[in-house]
Amino acid sequence: MGEPEDAGAGTVATDLPGTGQEPVRTDEPAAGEDRPAGGEEDALLVLTAALLTPAQFPGALGDDFPEACGRLRLPPLPHGYGLILGQDGTGARWTVVVDDVSLVAVAIASWDCGMEYELTPAPRAIVATLPGWPLALAVAAPGVPAPHDPDLSGDPEAPEILRPPSVSGWGPAQRRLGADEISRQWSTWRAEFTEGEESGAEEGAAEGGERAGKGTTAGDRTEPVTEKEARTEGGARAADGDGDGDGDGDGDGDGDGDGGRVTSIPENAGAFVAPGSEPTAASVRAALAEARAYLDAPPPPGRIRSAFASEEARLLRVDGPGWSLVARTDDMAFVLLDAVPGEVIPVERGPRLPALLAGLDALAARS
Repeated sequence: MGEPEDAGAGTVATDLPGTGQEPVRTDEPAAGEDRPAGGEEDALLVLTAALLTPAQFPGALGDDFPEACGRLRLPPLPHGYGLILGQDGTGARWTVVVDDVSLVAVAIASWDCGMEYELTPAPRAIVATLPGWPLALAVAAPGVPAPHDPDLSGDPEAPEILRPPSVSGWGPAQRRLGADEISRQWSTWRAEFTEGEESGAEEGAAEGGERAGKGTTAGDRTEPVTEKEARTEGGARAADGDGDGDGDGDGDGDGDGDGGRVTSIPENAGAFVAPGSEPTAASVRAALAEARAYLDAPPPPGRIRSAFASEEARLLRVDGPGWSLVARTDDMAFVLLDAVPGEVIPVERGPRLPALLAGLDALAARS
């Protein structure tokens, strides 16, 4: 949700800080007119774009819309922004912020469909031109030097250069990026979990059914999941309630828990693969308790986002301090935790999860 799309088409006329040039259009000048000085250098070659709205924004930027805007030093206006990332004629990285969100959305949709679209916003739509990129890109504009930070040493009032979050270790940005990846590849992750459950069931049958807390699904048990059981060899168990870890997940009972097997993020997720300690059911219960608390005290805009999944279901992305959740309203959920590097914790659908997801969807910013 909200990740940038590679483009490679379009140019933007900008007033780049430190160049002293007025905005220059990058199309051919009218008959009888000369091209303004500095035009080639100031024109931005568009590489990609992303939306920055309450309903869609790159997870790397924050847990919610105001936090994401804060990273770019922008006020969290309700309609949001479009972000255009590219290079100038010297190869320097720049991010152009525009208030024409619809234009950027159309460009992204066109690129998603494999269509060409020249993203060239009007100068009046440009809100800010910021040095650097807030997101990591693996593409570069042809015919210009390799991407690099602009040299603003001669401008004492130049803004801080934007840089993507570090991927050298697991942290909030990596956790959110992992959740974004799951939301984009929901079917793949869901199928992998199903295959893992079937494989576990076959192994259990071969062992004579003596699983004793190893890989047991929610439907196999009625007692609460304990921290000790969460650390058994078969992987961690996670309840879909929101309690204090001592019972049914609603904070005051001792009924049933609903759980799921731990799945490591696969190698194709790159930086998200990291070793870590076994998560506990109590850790996931705490995250789900915070999610349920949103129903009584709605969080900042963008902390709960809802996207189309099917005619009868929505795909949810929910974030909180130290945790991220991805879920389909008609299915199960996956949880990622700062405290558990590189692990995805499935939460199987039980009696309480549907109501929680429905409540969150009712509060969500929708795209």
